Amino acid sequence: PCAEYWFGTDNLGRDYWCQVWYAAQVSIKLALVVAIGEAIVGVAIGCLWGYVRWLDRPLTELYNVINNIPTVIYMTLVALIVGQGFGIMATAMIAIGWLVMARNVRNLVLMYRDREYNLASRCLGTPVWRVLVKNIFPYLISVIILRLALSIPGTIALESTLSYLGLGVQAPNPSIGMLLSDGQKVLLDYPSQLVFPGVIIVLLMLAFNLLGNGLRDAFNPSLRQ
Repeated sequence: PCAEYWFGTDNLGRDYWCQVWYAAQVSIKLALVVAIGEAIVGVAIGCLWGYVRWLDRPLTELYNVINNIPTVIYMTLVALIVGQGFGIMATAMIAIGWLVMARNVRNLVLMYRDREYNLASRCLGTPVWRVLVKNIFPYLISVIILRLALSIPGTIALESTLSYLGLGVQAPNPSIGMLLSDGQKVLLDYPSQLVFPGVIIVLLMLAFNLLGNGLRDAFNPSLRQ
């Protein structure tokens, strides 16, 4: 590191500052895609899971089966069998990451499903989708926003772990995990190449966690009464 190259250069003389922030951009894009996908799938399944009684047992069994699969082993099998890439990683993470969102939404739907105004709506013949959207969904916003914000740092951490192991996003799309893997190889000679990507991961995760807590409080209907 010097005045001209703040993070130094790599073994080919390329500016490490640009590499770190471009890699962070790739990781954040992946995390945003996964977070939005998990929210859409998780909210849809969670609402049906909590509101439609006969779906409770099969969806609970599905949740238990998927939840018992270790995430790292699952992602490793996907990388080895299907392949590696941005789209494959995003799809695989969404396929297993909707569980937390669906469980939280399901628990809230169970709380509000049999409230007096919802019972009255059902007696009047209001469609299920309208009851969910008008009567129940406003109480889910705070949980959805929180899970969205918390999913982003979790995805960044998982992607970094997989890329560090050589199972994540591959070149020419660098990621923080790839930089950590490369920095680990030259740790004794150039520790800055491992320290700077590690610091960026910590700052990103801290920022999104604080953002999630703030948005949760802002969108929580109970705090505005």
